[in-house]
Amino acid sequence: MPETNAAAPAAPQTIAPHGGTLINRFIPESARVAAIAEASKLPKILLDARQISDLELIAIGAVSPITGFMGKADYEGVVHKMHLANGLAWSIPVTLAITSEQAAQFPAGSKAALTDSTGAVLAILNVSETFTYDKAVEAQKVYGTTDPSHPGVAALNEQADVLIGGTVDVIALPAHDDFTEYYLTPAQTRAYFAEKGWKSIVGFQTRNPVHRAHEYLQKCALEMVDGLLLHPLVGATKGDDIPADVRMKCYRVLLDNYYPLDRTLLSVNPAAMRYAGPREAIFHALIRKNYGCTHFIVGRDHAGVGNYYGTYDAQKIFDEFAPGEIGIVTLNFEHTFWCNKCNGMASQKTCPHSPDNRIALSGTKVRDMLRAGEIPPIEFSRPEVAAVLIEAMKS
Repeated sequence: MPETNAAAPAAPQTIAPHGGTLINRFIPESARVAAIAEASKLPKILLDARQISDLELIAIGAVSPITGFMGKADYEGVVHKMHLANGLAWSIPVTLAITSEQAAQFPAGSKAALTDSTGAVLAILNVSETFTYDKAVEAQKVYGTTDPSHPGVAALNEQADVLIGGTVDVIALPAHDDFTEYYLTPAQTRAYFAEKGWKSIVGFQTRNPVHRAHEYLQKCALEMVDGLLLHPLVGATKGDDIPADVRMKCYRVLLDNYYPLDRTLLSVNPAAMRYAGPREAIFHALIRKNYGCTHFIVGRDHAGVGNYYGTYDAQKIFDEFAPGEIGIVTLNFEHTFWCNKCNGMASQKTCPHSPDNRIALSGTKVRDMLRAGEIPPIEFSRPEVAAVLIEAMKS
């Protein structure tokens, strides 16, 4: 592990949101009654869970400078060039798909009421345009494949065939009834960092329980910065990922027993998982920049799935942007493991011993052990975390 006086790569003491302004698309309380009355007379568009997650990201400023669902110029710029129409770096389309029959109801300049499955109105969409798009092109550019087995491509293929763009005015988001105290907005995390006096903050993205390798990366980073934002993604994930409520219990028990709580903040990212590998690494970094992080950990196969991406493609993609264009310092880590000869966590950069001494259990193997009620080796998982997972597997 680095020495305690190690310094992280240079970063600003405070970091501006991407594009310079932290977006807030919530309608003021004083205008909500009028907005609800207006929305009741508008044609409606039903949002699914993934689209609601995107709406929340827009509303709270997590995807600043985006103020609504992308129009054609931004969409094509992002898909083909990884830049918005104004030239700002962006890697993942944030779009709303509707059917061609619906599109006929929404000419440019019209409005739509965005609703959830209960019929509750969440927002008003100020329609700028509707346009068709090529799913195969988007899949190849964003996901690097058109394979329908890829979960991101599968979700894309299930979308309707027309995209509708425009800014959103958000009335209210569905209430979160799970670990509600951890849903902090970018404005709230920034205020927390300021209150703590943290000038440098490293963000860590995860959709899994934190195992020993993750812990090693985070603590290496904590040697270099003032604070850690442990920021698990809790939007929609694929079916065999561990549910968010179970993961949150794992994070809490791990932090309570093994982390300096005065230098760590646990909050959640409401985004849905895309599994877009390198492109999603950029997306995740920009979101954490908006939450106030100055640094971001990028490990092996970040946001990957299956064998679609190279081990370190998610690190290399940052080199495709001009210096300072992303605006957050990435901390790149190699594959880490427990080495019996080192008697601790290590990577190929630090361990001189043969692979025979290294323990790196697969996720499949660990899940099989947990289902059998077996506690994985201490070299892979803290026993407190394993206990939470075993209990969850039983139920």
